[in-house]
Order: sequence, then structure tokens, then C-alpha cells
Amino acid sequence: MITINGRFFSRRPTGVDRFAFEVISSINDLIGANDPVVQGLSFKILLPPGVTTKQEFSHIPTETVGWSRGQLWEQWDLPRLVPRESLLLSLCNTGPVLSCQQVVVIHDATPVRMPMTFTRAFRLWYRVLMPLLGRVSRKVLTVSEFSRQEIVSAYGMPRDKVSVVVEGGEHILRIPADTTAIQRFGLSSRPYVLAVSSMAAHKNFQLVLDAISRLGNPPFDVAIAGGANSRLFGIAGMVDCERIKWLGYVSDSELRALYESAMCFVFPSLYEGFGIPPLEAMYCGCPVLASGAASIPEVCGDAALYFDPHNADELAALLMSVGNDSALRAELAIKGHERSAQFSWERSARQILATLRE
Repeated sequence: MITINGRFFSRRPTGVDRFAFEVISSINDLIGANDPVVQGLSFKILLPPGVTTKQEFSHIPTETVGWSRGQLWEQWDLPRLVPRESLLLSLCNTGPVLSCQQVVVIHDATPVRMPMTFTRAFRLWYRVLMPLLGRVSRKVLTVSEFSRQEIVSAYGMPRDKVSVVVEGGEHILRIPADTTAIQRFGLSSRPYVLAVSSMAAHKNFQLVLDAISRLGNPPFDVAIAGGANSRLFGIAGMVDCERIKWLGYVSDSELRALYESAMCFVFPSLYEGFGIPPLEAMYCGCPVLASGAASIPEVCGDAALYFDPHNADELAALLMSVGNDSALRAELAIKGHERSAQFSWERSARQILATLRE
């Protein structure tokens, strides 16, 4: 029996939660196909009170257990209620330190490497929790060789206990593109660069606005999707710049349309354990310009053009170069398709299942 820690279903989805959801969905599909990799295995998702999966997994039952919620549920209720003969699978960075029969996925060491992104209490909790999980878990999985090195270094985990599994990006193709979004967002008359904003300091979104400020009146617009808005960045003269289109939150169908129609996608992050958005862009045939930091070159390979995430002038020059060279954009799109084909959620699920069998 494999018991899946379902605590992540209780919160607003992040990239880490996307990983967990897609892995479970792929395992569910493998069970439905009677694939040999799942034969002899059974699965169940345990959930805190009042939490649902929001989407039924036809071959993986769910069960509500315990009385508390959040960290208390995960650290106290969950380990006591997992069947004794079961192996617990925790997919979203945390897991119960009282459970030795556990495989845990730790995505990165962001709280240690980028402390400005988190509260002091959160950082202290992770400094206690992560080494303990590394000690008690049967196996630790992570999502890149970069992250493997990081969590070994930052949390003192035994190197031979940590293994790497891939992530995917093909989920962006499941929902038809909302092509009306391009007209609705006012992006149909000029080429545009796509970026996805975030308030997190390590996402480094300020660099994109700094780069555009260097260009004055570029021959393209910049479409900024995401929950953040111009007031959160506040560059003098940039809030009302007609070249900047603040789109706010976009649906998956709108995001796919934005990827497919963009001149290029820019990913300026300073720190990523993996980085799903560039892979989504590649799946959609969108040329990618990416920071050369952390795991990003490991994921994107030769299918992206890289820039120094601290150098706005370099990014500005790269944007103009890509904007003026249609052959380069076509080449990047082809390389992106080839690169993205090496990653999938099914492959991730198979790698995790192989670890569980081991």
C-alpha cells in the first residue's frame, strides 16, 4: 500500500502543488492502463478534515482522517493514521518527522539560499524540519541535479539518500487555447514579450521592467501575466508606459494562447529547483530567454538564450536581438519542442514509482 500525503490539496496551488497533482494524475492513468509499473501496488490519498481533491482520481481513493489541519495534521494526525504496512509518499517539500516509512520530495533549498523571500518563523521551521526529514525518510527525491546538490549542502542530507526525478510541462496543452484572449488583452496589433510576474524576491521580476526602461520605445509590447500588478513594482515612469500590458491573473487556456502568440517568453529568476514556466513555453512553441542561474540551464539546455539575471542592459540587448531576428525565433521554437519532449509527468511518475518499489 502506498499512502499519499494529501495536505497540499488544502491550499492555493503553487508550482510545487502542480508537481504533486500531475504526478498523482499520471499514476492514476497508469493504473487505468494496467501498466506493469503499478501492478501489485495500491494507493490511497489521505486528506485533512474539510479538504477535497477538487478532481476525482478514478483509480485512487481518498479518505479524510484526523481532527486538525495544516502542519499539526501533517506532523501529528497523519503519521498515526497511516496504515502500519503502508509506505507514505509526501510530494510537496514537507512530511511528518514521526514517519520513518516515508519517501519525501524536497524541491529546493530556497528558504536557506533566498531567505528574504520568507518570514523568520518559516525559515526557522525549515531549518529544523528538513534535516530531520532527511534523516528519518527512507528516500529523498528532488527535481534537478542542482537541487540535489543544494539540499545536501544546505540541510546536511546524505548524498546517497537523495535522487533526482524530472518534472513536466505538457499540462499546458490539455486545455484549448483561448485565442480571443489576445484581442481582449490588447495584444493583437504589435509583437509582445510575455512574462509572468510574482512578488517573490527570488523571481527577480524587477529585472524585466529595468530592461524595458533601458529601451525607451521598443518595437514590441510587454505582457505581464500574474497576480502582481504595477503598484507592487513601482518603477518611475513605467506604471503608465503604453508598452507595458498588466494582464492580472490569467487562466490556463489564456496562458496557452499567450505563449503561442508571444514573440518570446522571459524567465528572470535567481533561484529555481526546476522551473516549469520555460518548459510550458517550449511545449507551446514559444522562444525562451532565461536567467543563467540555478537549475534553469540544466532544464532548458541549448533551447534557450541566457542572460545574467543581474544585468538589465544584457537582457535589453537580447530582447532587441530576438525581436529583430525571425530566423533566430524559429530556431529557438524548434529547439524548444525537442527539449520539452525529454520531460513529461508520466516519466516523473514512473521514476517515483521505481523508487517506491525499490
